[in-house]
Amino acid sequence: MEWPLAIAAMAFLILFSVDVLSEPTGAFKTAVDVALWTTYATFAVDYMARLCLAKPRLRWFVRHLFDLAIIALPALRPLRLLSLAVVIKALQRVVGQTIRGRVIVYTVFGAAIIIYASALAMLDAERGSNPNIVNFGDALWWSFTTVTTVGYGDTVPTTFVGRLVAVALMVAGVSLLGVVTATLASWIVERVAEEDTAQKAATAAQLEELRREIRELVDSNHHQAPRAYGESDGRGRTNSTEGSGDA
Repeated sequence: MEWPLAIAAMAFLILFSVDVLSEPTGAFKTAVDVALWTTYATFAVDYMARLCLAKPRLRWFVRHLFDLAIIALPALRPLRLLSLAVVIKALQRVVGQTIRGRVIVYTVFGAAIIIYASALAMLDAERGSNPNIVNFGDALWWSFTTVTTVGYGDTVPTTFVGRLVAVALMVAGVSLLGVVTATLASWIVERVAEEDTAQKAATAAQLEELRREIRELVDSNHHQAPRAYGESDGRGRTNSTEGSGDA
């Protein structure tokens, strides 16, 4: 189910980009809006399907209140771009579950999608009411400075929706850096554990080899040593050569 949602999210991003950057009018505007609502409805259907299939349903509902808010509040149209998170999850499944694969996906694709989508959302929310954000370049500059937690302060949102986008971007930026840091730390711990396990296995193999050599030496000495007078050979015969000679 993730790949269809990822495709829908990418389609929504493309349509939203066309809507914000080109500012279509007339029939083209209507077609873009219809396509946007159609792709957006995919996520509403997905939410309802997951809610109906969830067990226990109430616990799932409480844990996904943010998803409900994004779907239920049409005024927060820019925040619908948060649905692009499914693209990152789908790409992670393609790359694999390795530590390095997750670092690459989260860092490259995550940062690119977050910065670009936030710039679009900010331009859509602030254009016409903020003299500091009048084109995509201004919004992209704001997005870069915010996600990196630099925050020069030369460009700030003034609308309610713009500030919500800013909060979402700040949380996403900190979370992205935290995920990368935690993933690298877990990779280091995993490598150390692998080396420790390999060393233990090598030591165990060496000990087993030493035991085998000791057993071989003991068996060899046991077969080569002469039996003492009167000692049985295990078949009921005794070494009585010395006594027979005296007789």
